[in-house]
Amino acid sequence: MLFAVLVRKAYRVNLQYRSSHLIHNLASSLFGFMYIFIWMGIGADHELEGYGVKGMVSYVGFTQAALWVTTFATFGLGIPERVRTGQISLDLMRPVSLFYQTAIREWGQVAYQFVYKTIPIYLIYFFVFSLPLPTRISTYAGTLAALIVGAYLSICIQYLVGIVSLWTTESTWFHWVHYAFSMLLSGFFVPIEWLPSWLRPLSLNSFYPYLQYHPVKIYMEHESFRVLGGGLLWCLLFTIVCAGLTVLARQKVEVQGG
Repeated sequence: MLFAVLVRKAYRVNLQYRSSHLIHNLASSLFGFMYIFIWMGIGADHELEGYGVKGMVSYVGFTQAALWVTTFATFGLGIPERVRTGQISLDLMRPVSLFYQTAIREWGQVAYQFVYKTIPIYLIYFFVFSLPLPTRISTYAGTLAALIVGAYLSICIQYLVGIVSLWTTESTWFHWVHYAFSMLLSGFFVPIEWLPSWLRPLSLNSFYPYLQYHPVKIYMEHESFRVLGGGLLWCLLFTIVCAGLTVLARQKVEVQGG
């Protein structure tokens, strides 16, 4: 019951901004257009091994749309602001884990962004560039599962960004370091197999490919959904870490306001 209520409320809060968000989607799509035209230019003189120009257009279109589900989670899940106001003390007093309540609330945000940002942005690329669609129903199920795994990892990461603010007056650096590594190691800018040989293993052995690379590869039917087994292990590890830090936070709380 709590899950449904928090998700529904978070989703409805965003509905009042949907008109402005749809306009914002046009601006967001322009970044994807720039990346696509860059790859088209490169593809005129190079083979773009494993993808081709059409494949890279599909790759960029999907990753640009998926950002809103697997990468652009709420900064710190709103925890830093609640620490500054002192509201966090009341959150920790509730009989529900702080991680559970903030993560659930963010799922409402994820659902909203999927409907009003991810889908519209991808449809723009689909109609403008006549992108191909997967031919198997199982591909859609696998892609959805991959996006859910990526979204959960992103939620956990932002929770860690937020919970750090209980022990430090500044956690923004954590967020931007993660964002920088995400752009580089998740396969957003270039497919991971094109990374330098020394950087490729670092990326593949991290959780970052589950944010962008594996979802798009599954969607393009270049990979099986079985690759998500590693993502589930990362989800379990992050859950344990988040739960552990939540226990520590309840034992000692330091706020800068309120």
